[in-house]
Amino acid sequence: MRAALVVFPGSNCDRDLDVALRAAGAEVRRVWHRDQVLPEGTDLVAVPGGFSFGDYLRCGAIAARSPVAGAVRRHAGRGGYVLGICNGFQILIEMGLLPGALMRNAGLRFVCRTVPLTVEAESAFTAHYAPGARIRLPVAHHDGNFVADPDTLDRLEAEGRVAFRYAEDVNGSARGIAGILSADRRVLGMMPHPERACDPAQGGTDGAALFSGLVGALTAA
Repeated sequence: MRAALVVFPGSNCDRDLDVALRAAGAEVRRVWHRDQVLPEGTDLVAVPGGFSFGDYLRCGAIAARSPVAGAVRRHAGRGGYVLGICNGFQILIEMGLLPGALMRNAGLRFVCRTVPLTVEAESAFTAHYAPGARIRLPVAHHDGNFVADPDTLDRLEAEGRVAFRYAEDVNGSARGIAGILSADRRVLGMMPHPERACDPAQGGTDGAALFSGLVGALTAA
């Protein structure tokens, strides 16, 4: 399974994501934001966390207009898999690949701690989690409050596209949403950081199953 890891000025979780994907068995190629094409044979585009372009204008807005953005959209449009974590989630929303918006945390404070989540949806991203599993992953964000109009929220729920949900109030996100899937279930955006919970030295390994399940599903396909 071949993964293209997109890096922007201000990305700071790219190495963690690289290590997590390689540990799960993926072949990883790094892609700079000025690149206009993805490596041949890319199965997964991974967009890491951080503060792309310093979060100027609004989080992810400039990154979503980088030259590489067109390649990411084309990859998703032809059924390719895309994973966006934290700032990566913000970027995917700005690219129009996922609905809703990520606003300032309800408490107007940066949240940095490990939080409990429930696994809500079946997908390639959650293939190695039991339905309804409760896991713990770190968060580190100031703009992770997911909002959407009631119709969009109802549609996400009805279509089983809420991938992860906070088991406690973390940032004020509507209906506790921590991660969502695209309509074809091949694009996942999530605020928690599974790549920071893949090794006992990190304090937990609940994130490893996301990468092993995803690599396994894409390799089998």
